[in-house]
This record gives sequence, C-alpha cells and structure tokens, in this order.
Amino acid sequence: MRKIITALSVLLLLPALTARAGKIVTDSISSGILGAEIKYNVYLPDGFDQSVKQYPVVYLLHGLYGTYQDWEQKGTMKEVADELIRSGEASEMVIVMPNAGDPDIHNVYNGYFNMPGWNYEDFFFKELIPAVEKKYRGVGDKGHRAVMGLSMGGGGSTVYAQRHPEMFSSCYAMSAWLDQDIPEDVEESKKDKFYYTCKAVREHSALDYVDKADDATLEALRSVKWFFDCGDDDYLVRLSFNIHMKMMAKRVKDELRVRDGIHNWEYWHTALRTALPFASRSFFES
Repeated sequence: MRKIITALSVLLLLPALTARAGKIVTDSISSGILGAEIKYNVYLPDGFDQSVKQYPVVYLLHGLYGTYQDWEQKGTMKEVADELIRSGEASEMVIVMPNAGDPDIHNVYNGYFNMPGWNYEDFFFKELIPAVEKKYRGVGDKGHRAVMGLSMGGGGSTVYAQRHPEMFSSCYAMSAWLDQDIPEDVEESKKDKFYYTCKAVREHSALDYVDKADDATLEALRSVKWFFDCGDDDYLVRLSFNIHMKMMAKRVKDELRVRDGIHNWEYWHTALRTALPFASRSFFES
C-alpha cells in the first residue's frame, strides 16, 4: 500500500514539474542587410505564453563550426536555464541564439563582424535585436539586455559590448577568440571565407580596443559587467589573461575565471551555470 501511495505521489508531481519548464522555439528573420533568411532559437521561460509582461533578454552566441542549434543540442541550455530559473539563481529571461555561420567554414561566411559580403554586426544591431525584442517582449534597454557566447561567440560578445556599451548590462565570454595573427603574404587563391573570418577577428581585436581606448571609451566600458571564463588547458587561455591584465591596467573592472578544462562542450555547459546567474545579477532598473 505504501509503495502504491509513493508511486501515486510521484505521478501527481510530474505534471507540476513539467509545467515549470521553459521551451525553445525556432524562428527566423529575413535580413535585407545579409540578403538571407537567418534562423535563430529562442528560449522562452515557463508561463511566457500566458503572460503579457516583458522580459530581460540574453543573446547567447555559438562558436566557429557551429550554428544556432548548438547551445540546445550540445550545451543542453534549456535544462540549465530551467533549473537555474526554478531555483531562483537566474531571473526569468528570454534567451536568443542566432545563427552566424556554418560547419563548412571555408565556403560559408562565419562570424559576428562586418566583412566583405557579410555585414553581420549591422544585421545584429539594426535588424535582429529590434525584431526579436518586439516579438518576444524584451524590455528593450541596457539594463535588461546581456550578451554571452563561446569561442568565436565569446569574442563576438566581447567586441559587441565594447563597441556598444550602451546596449548591454553585462558580457560573459567563454573561451573567447579575442584576436588572431594573420600572415601578411597569403596568396589570393587561399583567401577563402575562413581567411576573411580570421581577418575580421584581427581587425576587431578586443585587445587592441582596450589599448586604444580614450578616457570617454573607458568610462563607457566601466558601465558593463565583464566576465572572462576559460579552461587552463584551452589554447585560447592566454587571450583571456591578456584582456584581463589590460582591463585591470585601465581600471575597467572584470572577473577572470580559469578552471580545469579545455576547449569543449563539457566546459561551456558548466560555464553556462555561472553565466546566466551573472547576467541576472547584472540586470538593473533603468
């Protein structure tokens, strides 16, 4: 009899647990700037469809070789977000995961920056953000908007927050690709799409940006909460160390976290458990 009651109790609890989960919706935007239909996934918290309220928005960016599906399929972000929101560690939020590339990096444009034939930064700020925040009821101000990402997306997040500090309350960069050495004598025949992705990373160096920042720029950077998170055996870890030292020298406060790990999804999955609460703590009333 006791076993029957216990089993019945579990069955009665299941609907309640399921009801408290968010959902992921796949959507797209027709971009005049890129001349393409750009897909994105968006995480909507529990109760979104029954609510009329507005939500903070987090832009969660994928890495090189990746797509808008990576955070859901490889990073299990829905489960992480559900758990953190249920526990109160993260705010109820809308999380947008836009597409910015393709696994075929040599023949398809990849990246978050403007480059010949791929003005993605213009698309992101002029088309994506206004459309998404209108459709999914984003609050629509700096105090309720954050950007984060891994590798190429970590670099993109950092540069976006550097160049548009009035747009974001925080930036969380995981294993961030912040700069890139480019050989000067590359043959024209070898300048494929990946070459231009690397060139764009060099031209948008997050490290150079701090070095060249004037007093007004530095003051604007101080209005953003910064967090760099990279594994101790990650081949990009020196870049996170470098930007931390440069920002510290310029009195721009940031957090640097170096944990045991490499450049892989195990690391980024666990990083997300710190990233979403960090973004939540950084939201503020404007």
